[in-house]
Amino acid sequence: MKTSINFKAVKTDSEAHNFRRKTFDYIKKDLTGKNEYWVGDKISDRLKLIETYCKEKSGRKLQKNALPIREAVVVIKENTTMQDLHKLSKRLEEELKIRIFQIAIHRDEGHYDKDSKEWKPNYHAHLVADWQDLETGKTLKHQSFHYSKMQDITAECLEMDRGVSGSKGRLEAIEFKIQKKEEEFLLLNNKITEMKATLNSKKFEDLIVKEDDFLGFSKIKTDKTIENYERAFKSYNTELLKNKETLQSKTKIITELQQKNIELTKEVSLLQNKLSTILSNTTAYTNEKDIYFDSVKDTIIKAIRFEKFKQPKLFDTTKEKVISIVDRICKKASEENNIPFSSLEEIFKNPDSSLEIFSLLNFDNHGTKYNTEDIQVQQKRKKIKRSQ
Repeated sequence: MKTSINFKAVKTDSEAHNFRRKTFDYIKKDLTGKNEYWVGDKISDRLKLIETYCKEKSGRKLQKNALPIREAVVVIKENTTMQDLHKLSKRLEEELKIRIFQIAIHRDEGHYDKDSKEWKPNYHAHLVADWQDLETGKTLKHQSFHYSKMQDITAECLEMDRGVSGSKGRLEAIEFKIQKKEEEFLLLNNKITEMKATLNSKKFEDLIVKEDDFLGFSKIKTDKTIENYERAFKSYNTELLKNKETLQSKTKIITELQQKNIELTKEVSLLQNKLSTILSNTTAYTNEKDIYFDSVKDTIIKAIRFEKFKQPKLFDTTKEKVISIVDRICKKASEENNIPFSSLEEIFKNPDSSLEIFSLLNFDNHGTKYNTEDIQVQQKRKKIKRSQ
């Protein structure tokens, strides 16, 4: 399965659409609960921040035709997590200076297949980005190779080209579905063959109407016999056409499942190769471990920031209650992103990681108050300003 990312000017109704503040006729409402959201800032607030910084940095107002906030729709897999998208966001910032401040994962959009009548989900995520260059105050300037790199980064972070996020269990499930569909296909094919044979069988002799004439000879009543044949053929043709359409639908489903099976086979193979490399190479193992724990820490930090964004006074309470709140946030992030509890323990065992997390709560791990700002972008802008 291929992924893609393409940034365009953010729309005025972006937040209403992304965070389902309105009802849309193209979504499956019973699946909306499976959507996931993360926000670091409102679009209107971020725009004000960008305009102010542009004026301070360059001495000029932001140009009217500038696109300082942009949005991308990213194709994802069914099991793509918020952690995966945070990892993508981090790479986009590190390598292309693009700062993502809103993410919405949509699992409730799609369509019903015309043939099979089955729901075909359109799994995707919306990424809203701050497009301001912190060095100049103006909008970022990218060349064609940067956009190519953007696609590479996305595919790598979401593991959709190399496919290392697959599982053998999912592969076996797809193979089982293919087997069942092929069985249905065979039954339908046999039924059509049986119907065709019936058309040539002696059963149609029963449709012939005969009557004796005044001399006692048996003769075929042409009009009534033709009427019987027409009725029978009409019935058989209707059923034959129906079975043919169903057969075509089943064939299409089997083809789609077989293609998915090929992709999953590739995923499993590459996952096994990667695992073998990591286990046999100490350096590779250490690097993968560091990258993973850094991703987990980033996910926890952003989850805490999101809760503070939704409830600004959430952590203005006792240390005991703050710890309880953090525990709840970590548990939720663990469940949604498939993070083992042991990984969370490792994060909090690390003094630097622990200090970084607790500083967001206005407490360090000794209970000391902090006066740090909780918006990372503001910190970076002020840091650059002080260095001038």
